[in-house]
Parts: sequence; structure tokens; C-alpha cells
Amino acid sequence: MSRPTEHPGPDGSVTEPVIALRGVTAELGSRTVLRGVDLTVRRGEVVALLGVNGSGKSTAVRTVIGQVPVTAGEVELFGTPRRRFRDWRRVGYVPQRTTAAGGVPATVTEVVCAGRLSRTRFGVLRRADRDAVRHALELVGMADRARDSVDALSGGQHQRVLIARALAAEPELLLMDEPMAGVDLASQEALAETLRGQIERGVTVLLVLHELGPLEPLIDRAVVLRDGRVVHDGPPPRAADRHALPGHDHAYDHVHPHAPAGAGAEIRTGLLS
Repeated sequence: MSRPTEHPGPDGSVTEPVIALRGVTAELGSRTVLRGVDLTVRRGEVVALLGVNGSGKSTAVRTVIGQVPVTAGEVELFGTPRRRFRDWRRVGYVPQRTTAAGGVPATVTEVVCAGRLSRTRFGVLRRADRDAVRHALELVGMADRARDSVDALSGGQHQRVLIARALAAEPELLLMDEPMAGVDLASQEALAETLRGQIERGVTVLLVLHELGPLEPLIDRAVVLRDGRVVHDGPPPRAADRHALPGHDHAYDHVHPHAPAGAGAEIRTGLLS
């Protein structure tokens, strides 16, 4: 099996991948969604997964955290085969936007606290945990809504809460599935600024996008999928060049709303829908 192309990190050095997919094939039901995908993400990199709807972007991210089983190939996290990986506090996951509490009445703080559970003993929050939750809410500009019900939030505010929930664990790796979908420009810019702060802290980021938008200056590499295969892996394509990429369609130029992700999608990483 061939290994993925090794890409130097932002400082030019080649380090052990934080994420490594090697010849990964994955199925949803009876449909093959990923077909021999090779992908590496190294420490400190910011990598965007691009492609049209159905190309396998979200499945690739969900394969990383074990929500979608691998039928061939291998997945590693921090140098450990995913099937043996247990240190999920190192991973923050932001799913496609859905109701932040999964239909259960909850306050903003209660939802964000769920992201801290992977760092607690027996689910008991200590002062350091509550401080981390408050800090996460401050990072996304939602501290003033901490006691509000998530049902009272706008779409952009929902997304900020989901991001705060992931940041509360103080992860080394941040996985984000369509964080900008259905979010207005002002919220996109606010989320980009939040992400910039995490990148400056050294967090590694893999995110699914339909368009680069305000995140474009932060992206180190773009990986384009088509029909479950990698057709481009390199510098982010300029807007003028994207139509020349294999698998391009107008989906790269517009933000598309998505159906809600299934309930319980984040349980694998210790996060609650």
C-alpha cells in the first residue's frame, strides 16, 4: 500500500502526522463513499476538505473519529491506530450544524460543559473545568448568553456554541464539518477570528468547507474529493482557478444549508449532540 505524500508543516519541518488515512475505503449502508483515500494532516496544519455534495468530505471526517467504519486501509490519530486510540480529550469535533442540545432542553453553558467531560473524572466538573467552559464561551463571543436556552439562539449562535463545546476540552486537533454552512457573513468572520486564535495556539485543524470565504487566509492546504477519491492535494486553489479543478461545480462558490446531522453523532468523542 502506498503511503500518502508527506507534506512539511507550516515551519517547513516534516513531523509525524496527527491524522493519517492510508488507502481508506469506507461504506455507508451498501454504498462505497471513500475509495482508497490517502490523507495526512501534520501538527499545526490547517487543511480544508473541498468537494461537491456527496463527494465524501463529511464521511472522511467521520471516518477519522470512528463514526463510519473503514472497510479497507487504515486510520491513525497521533501515530496510534484509531481502533486503539483512547485519548479523545486531544480531539475536538464540530459537527454539521444541528440543534446544539439534540432536542433536549439545555442552557448554553450545559451544552458547552458536555465538551469538557472527556477531561473530567466520573463526569464531575471541577473549578478548572468550569473556567475552561467560561473561556470557551468568551472565545466565541457567547459569554453573555451563557444562561440562555439554546432554543433561543440564531443559527450563527448555535454554531458558536458547537465550536465552544469543542474548544472547552482544549484540544490539540480540531475537526470541523461545514462550520460556515448557513451562517451569515458577520458570524463567519467572527468564527474565522476564533479559529485564528486556536491556530496561533498550535491547534491542528481539519475542516470541511464548501467555500473558503473568510477562512481562506488561514488554510495551508486544500484537499479536493470527487466520488470518494482525492483529486487535488496542495495549496488552496485561487477563486479564478477553482473551475479548472476536477470535480468542481458551483458548490465551491456558495454556502449550502444541510440537513441536521443524526442525533448522538458526537458520542464517539465524548461530546453530546
